[in-house]
Amino acid sequence: MPINVSIAGGSGYVGGELLRLLLFHPHTAVAQVTSERLAGKPVTAVHPNLRGVAAARELQFTSLDRLAPCDLLFLALPHGDAARAIERFAQLAPRIIDCSADFRLRDPATYTRWYGETHPAPAWLERFVYGLPELMRDALRSASYVSGVGCNATAANLALLPLVRAGLIDPGRDVVVEVKVGSSEGGAQPNESSHHPERSGAVRSFAPTGHRHTAEIIQALGLQRVHLSITSVELVRGALATAHCFPPSPVTEKDLWRAFRSTYGNEPFVRIVREKHGTYRLPEPKILAGSNYADVGFAVDEEQGRIVTICAIDNLMKGAAGTAVQCMNLMYGFDERAGLAFPGLHPV
Repeated sequence: MPINVSIAGGSGYVGGELLRLLLFHPHTAVAQVTSERLAGKPVTAVHPNLRGVAAARELQFTSLDRLAPCDLLFLALPHGDAARAIERFAQLAPRIIDCSADFRLRDPATYTRWYGETHPAPAWLERFVYGLPELMRDALRSASYVSGVGCNATAANLALLPLVRAGLIDPGRDVVVEVKVGSSEGGAQPNESSHHPERSGAVRSFAPTGHRHTAEIIQALGLQRVHLSITSVELVRGALATAHCFPPSPVTEKDLWRAFRSTYGNEPFVRIVREKHGTYRLPEPKILAGSNYADVGFAVDEEQGRIVTICAIDNLMKGAAGTAVQCMNLMYGFDERAGLAFPGLHPV
């Protein structure tokens, strides 16, 4: 028997991806999808890719105040909205997956530092499990409340995790991560910088320092000297993290192969990409559009003692909706890959 799921905030890009995945998931039935702006209109009004899908034809957006109880509630609301209404949402569903940043950080003081405001529901922070399966799989299996993952943090964390586990990062040295991102990271609501004549052709460093996802990397991996920069590029979907770090002692390419295979050898959605020939020798987000896969790769500069690791993802999938569905699969004991088998397209 399928579980009844609802999506609060279903008109944005992440909400749309959740809806697409859940409509085709073998174990879910979508009960409601909310949008204050579009209440009463069909979901296909803003998600035209779902035209002709039988289950989607029957769905109309509803307002939040008409949200009914369900088995699992996905929250894809603007920043702060989930935290301010978490008590009400918890009364509607015994299990919640929040795709926003509201419950990613465990410490209220850290939240205040990075978000510039007091958390609306600090007592709830410890109740949420950070929703990155590759890091928190066991905790997710018994979780009732799961937080979203930052797309940039996801790419950075997956690029660095093998080195952290293998002790290949010198704790006294800096870790520098540059993430190049597509325009969909800015969300569905347009603004001056996302206006096409301004955005098209851009290679724009919009967060050279101080990006909030830095806090997630520090929390998840226990690294303290992390420097994160974000650059917008000519791309709709995708994020490519390139991390530069230094080992405590010399390493070889074989050492890196060993570390990456040890960490990701059995992961269903992480692929090691380190080819000697061909066009796609290292990870590239272009071929991951619509998929829940993360491609990771590496290089070593033995002469300078520098390791470079790379991770490519679709920011709306492995960076948001796809990982949320992967977490749901773990919470309910489903096959972790259920509803997430699409491998991406080539050529695109």
